[in-house]
Amino acid sequence: MTRLADAPWKGIYPAGLSPDVPLDTYPVHELVERSAAIWGDKAAFVFRGRDFSHRDLAREVDAVASALAAAGFAKGERIALLLPNTLYHPIAFFGALKAGLTVVHLSPLDGEIVLKHKIADSGARAIITTDLGGLSAKAEALREAGLVERVIVGSDAALDGAGPKWDGIEMGSIAALPHVEAGDLAVLQYTGGTTGLPKGAMLTHANLSAAVSSYDAWFSAHGLIRPGEDRVLLFLPLFHIYALTAVMLRGVKNGLTLLLHTRFDAETALAEIEAGATSFPGVPTMWIAIAATPGFEKRDLSSLRYCASGGAPLPVEVARKLKRATGHDILGGWGMTETSPAGTNIPVTHPDRVDTIGVPLPGIYVDIVALDDPRRVLPAGETGELRIFGPNVMSGYWGREGDNDTIFSDGGFLTGDIGFMDGDGFFTIVDRKKDMIICGGFNVYPQLIEQAVYTHPDVEEVLVIGIPDAYRGETPKVFAKLQDGAPELTLESLRAFLKGKIGPHELPGALEIRPALPRTPVGKLSKLELKQEAALKAAQ
Repeated sequence: MTRLADAPWKGIYPAGLSPDVPLDTYPVHELVERSAAIWGDKAAFVFRGRDFSHRDLAREVDAVASALAAAGFAKGERIALLLPNTLYHPIAFFGALKAGLTVVHLSPLDGEIVLKHKIADSGARAIITTDLGGLSAKAEALREAGLVERVIVGSDAALDGAGPKWDGIEMGSIAALPHVEAGDLAVLQYTGGTTGLPKGAMLTHANLSAAVSSYDAWFSAHGLIRPGEDRVLLFLPLFHIYALTAVMLRGVKNGLTLLLHTRFDAETALAEIEAGATSFPGVPTMWIAIAATPGFEKRDLSSLRYCASGGAPLPVEVARKLKRATGHDILGGWGMTETSPAGTNIPVTHPDRVDTIGVPLPGIYVDIVALDDPRRVLPAGETGELRIFGPNVMSGYWGREGDNDTIFSDGGFLTGDIGFMDGDGFFTIVDRKKDMIICGGFNVYPQLIEQAVYTHPDVEEVLVIGIPDAYRGETPKVFAKLQDGAPELTLESLRAFLKGKIGPHELPGALEIRPALPRTPVGKLSKLELKQEAALKAAQ
């Protein structure tokens, strides 16, 4: 990409790394074969206290791939995974890819409507699941409804015994496997569905492997990865693109040990770190929970070499609190399902830029285009929509190829994120395009208000949406969860606290305190339910 040679952020890159570095691409399942040859008996995963080596992973992946091929699944067909964080996920994921299939990720937290939509939309023939938490019954109900032909179930109890055991498919079968190329479709990764029903981002093997190559070039140049040595704490859900690519694929490729947990618990995370975890990639809700754990600042977190937050913006005040207490910068960046999810990252050399999303990763180009003309590139300092280019970017949404004229501009994906770039090439996101509030003719960005509210000592979590206002058209409404034991917080006192921190046109016109805020199936704070409630009230 010729424009990368003159990228504004090239001066931020460490010596020896260029923004226009070529990104290696390959069939994703080849990572398993390579790692087994290099790392052998070293633990690829630790699950429930048991080691599962790179060689173990390769053996089980081969068995699943052969069984799927022998069962008649043909190259290019879709197969759904309804799996939480369990060893069955990497085995089924890599096995399906090696059999030439396209993986459709389902969330164990998806409701019936969304599950049926993803199955029908993708055309998946079968579901691979486990009998943990009633998931096999949920999958069987979909089969009985005629939505899939087959359900394949991994026994959860077997993972505490002899090892993976499958029902619904003939294991031990030998069958020829198809030739898989980097350009083949690897995953239909459905977007979070914050508005309407989810859409399936079409991610090829090349998209995913390019993202891995970009991350590796960046982290290696910054000395943030030690192949064959690091122990990575993995609570993030593997059915989500962040954990899938940035953690699992990179971990397998580099011989890391992934400490896999089915559910997040702040106390368990702290204990794992004290036991020697060297890296903890999380999401803001995890870091917020850790920061709210009594006495966390006195725990021994010295084994950590790298802490990251992704999936959603980490409140600046939370990052500062964690830095003060632990000495660790909670770095991170930005990416999307549609970008596999590589995008930007905050350089370890610039931890003071935690209020930004950092600079674009190697081989990836980002610019800012006008909201009224997505082909017009804006100069540094002007606010518009982020547009991204790179081999990691999807080709479009499954079954919606006709929409490409509206989601791409001159070959770049229009992200829907509103922000700006400074003179050094650091990008800042002020909000999502669809979340922008127009108050009395002014553009108001809820994220800016949220960041300001997070500085209030009594606030633990916050979301801001726009609600109808007879005078201004819309006004910001704050939904907040308070710290345990916090005194009552009124709208008047909150507005007084925020005065001067944000503009007068950004001050909230309403406040609602709740014991908990809604979340998406992957644990992100979600505005969808709040917007739906507001719409119902407005219609009454």
